[in-house]
Amino acid sequence: MRTSQFFFTTLKEAPTDAEVISQKLMLRAGFIKRAASGIYTWMPLGLRVLRKVENIVREEMNNAGALELLMPAVQPAELWQESGRWEQYGPELLRFKDRHQREFVIGPTHEEVITDVVRRDVKSYRQLPIHLYQIQTKFRDEIRPRFGVMRGREFLMKDGYSFHSSFADLEREYNKMYATYSRIFSRIGLKFRAVAADTGSIGGTGSHEFHVLADSGEDDIAFCPDSDYAANVELAEAVAPAAPRATAAKAMEKVATPGKMACVDVAECLGVPLTQIVKAIAVFSEKEDGSKTFALLLLRGDHELNEIKAGKIAAISPFRFATEGEVEGYLGCKPGYIGPAAVDGKNVAIFADRSVAAMSDFVCGANEAGFHLTGVNFGRDLPEPDVADLRNVVAGDPSPDGKGKLEICRGIEVGHIFQLRQKYAQALNCAYLDENGKSQIMEMGCYGIGVSRIVGSAIEQGNDEKGIVLPTAIAPFEVCIVPMGYHKSDAVKTAADQLYAELKTAGVDVILDDRNERPGVMFADMELIGIPHRVVIGERGLKEGQVEYKGRLDAEATLLPQADIVSSIKGKLCAG
Repeated sequence: MRTSQFFFTTLKEAPTDAEVISQKLMLRAGFIKRAASGIYTWMPLGLRVLRKVENIVREEMNNAGALELLMPAVQPAELWQESGRWEQYGPELLRFKDRHQREFVIGPTHEEVITDVVRRDVKSYRQLPIHLYQIQTKFRDEIRPRFGVMRGREFLMKDGYSFHSSFADLEREYNKMYATYSRIFSRIGLKFRAVAADTGSIGGTGSHEFHVLADSGEDDIAFCPDSDYAANVELAEAVAPAAPRATAAKAMEKVATPGKMACVDVAECLGVPLTQIVKAIAVFSEKEDGSKTFALLLLRGDHELNEIKAGKIAAISPFRFATEGEVEGYLGCKPGYIGPAAVDGKNVAIFADRSVAAMSDFVCGANEAGFHLTGVNFGRDLPEPDVADLRNVVAGDPSPDGKGKLEICRGIEVGHIFQLRQKYAQALNCAYLDENGKSQIMEMGCYGIGVSRIVGSAIEQGNDEKGIVLPTAIAPFEVCIVPMGYHKSDAVKTAADQLYAELKTAGVDVILDDRNERPGVMFADMELIGIPHRVVIGERGLKEGQVEYKGRLDAEATLLPQADIVSSIKGKLCAG
């Protein structure tokens, strides 16, 4: 490709409303153009990157035995009503009616459609297993689209679905997809981690997320550097303290703490460490049968509540945070001074985090404005609580596998695999006849990759003050040729055209910058758009039989023999 034949639209400055570095650089480099909030046009340069990611995904999925199909973006409401997600999904599901007043949605995902496809045509265990996937545009009506292609409303996604006659066979395919996804992200050239994750609203049992490691990531990942353990902080287990609870050494005492409601302020006021404070979080649960539960969730002062873990406590699932009126009604005190001591156990359920259950002589609210209790102990001053893992892990916590201590890093989720089991197959009656002619519900797996999100994630991971630094596998071009004086020197033009032709013949994805621009402009543009390898051709070098080579991250350029440049470039590409 020659720049004179390409639609090349770089900017010196990013739009002022661009938030994250990938969004800024993609707009500056001319990868994307904003069409509407959360909706972008992929320009030719950006589309080359997107297609390279897509092709790697497609090759690995095909090699794993999955079969590609293409499902409709517009889906009939009847399927969503049949699965029960028509009401459950929420406002992210874009609903509309056609001219006949029939209801449809623009698909944010395709569990319903694929299950309908399979239930129509797969009737026997002999037709299983089957794994179908697509690479298609999705739409989710995000309330606040942000971060460019990282959290847009319209995005390109690979979603695959497998169907099985047994859970054991689903586990086999799930493990195969885990390995396939690892190969995909390795081939792309990303630093990533696969982490155990919560299944969330999509349902099912086993689940792993694949995260590109980047400081700008939205998710916290807990991992052990001494083992293979890694999990999303939402799921990572906070191990109970190994040491037994110390014997009570102080008497319980009510002390004045006027105006001190935050744990940090209470600790400072009383001259105790934050780790000695117990905070109570009031929640309220209303179940479908009409029963109601008011509960206190107890955490150490320096820990944060993990709502996903708390939501798995059967007695309070689902829950919401209690209103100020509910807190006053059950505890007789406004929030800020509430605690577990001297409460009516018949009306107030108490659940303590594992770390709290191991505490003695702790400080908590006195359920009286302006006062806290010190020297509080379970078993003496209040009943032993129900104990659960309620908190987010923090750096330095023991690893759940017992092989070291946890560290926390940031990640951007780019892939997610689920063992859906029978959630959708049961709802849509996706069944087969087994060896005995008996009807059985299929087991399902679901496997997603954010194809367009990978592009943004790769840029979040790879950038510097000059612009984008992409892995060679997905860079818009592998090599750029920058001739000095292409329109002024016949020798430079001849050498540049010859090298361009030779690299193309060798199968190298090369761009020749034949614009009549100053060298500084051409250098800056090629660095901005993230071309990994640059060859500069000038009259002075040609007279000495040399050209200049510079890798995107090299501090200095090096001179190479003109006769060796093609073999040298091929060697660098093969080396990755």
